[in-house]
Order: sequence, then C-alpha cells, then structure tokens
Amino acid sequence: MTTVVHNQKWDLEERTAKFGENIILFCNKVPRNPITVPLITQLVKAGTSVGANYCEADDAESKKDFKHKIGIVKKESRESKHFIRMIITAVPKLKEEGKPLWQEAKELNLIFNSIFIKVK
Repeated sequence: MTTVVHNQKWDLEERTAKFGENIILFCNKVPRNPITVPLITQLVKAGTSVGANYCEADDAESKKDFKHKIGIVKKESRESKHFIRMIITAVPKLKEEGKPLWQEAKELNLIFNSIFIKVK
C-alpha cells in the first residue's frame, strides 16, 4: 500500500487522510495502561488533525489564513512524529510497525514546512 500513497504523493488531501487512518489503526494495537492511554489520545488528536487542518487550509479565505492553517498542519505532523516515538518507547514491540508512520509524519512535516516558507 505504501507505493500507492507515494504514487499519489501530491494528492495531499488523500495522503493526510490515509495518515490519519493509519494512526488510528496503529493506536488500536497499542495496549492500554496508565502510560500509553494519554500518549494514544495525543497521537490520535495530532495524527487525525493533520488531514482536517489541511482541508481547512485548502479552503482558506485568504493567503494569510492559508499560511496560518498550513502552520497548524506543520505543527500537528511534527507532534505526531513525537508521539509515535513515545509510543514506540513505551511499547518496543511496535517499533517496526511505528517506523513507517514516523517516516510519513516526518515527510509530511517537511512538505508542509516547505509550503509554509513559500507562502508570502
């Protein structure tokens, strides 16, 4: 499935939606305990808001509004990367499954950082 996403890498609405879906599927595999529950909550919020905020940016009312919303997408993708790392630390058996998610969060962050910088 990863190759399909990369063939559509410029369809950011689909790519960010798929990222959110994959975050949900990953979080459903994380065992619940006092350490993981808040991490899961944070990751689901950040990971699913990447796509939601991208959709808002896509419908922005002005360049200023667009840049602000892309800035939020950039922050949420970076936060997702952080919480994926924390969950992998809490549940080492999920490391291999978490790595591609972390990589996608990193790539999305780089893409949105680049867009943010280019908007004047």
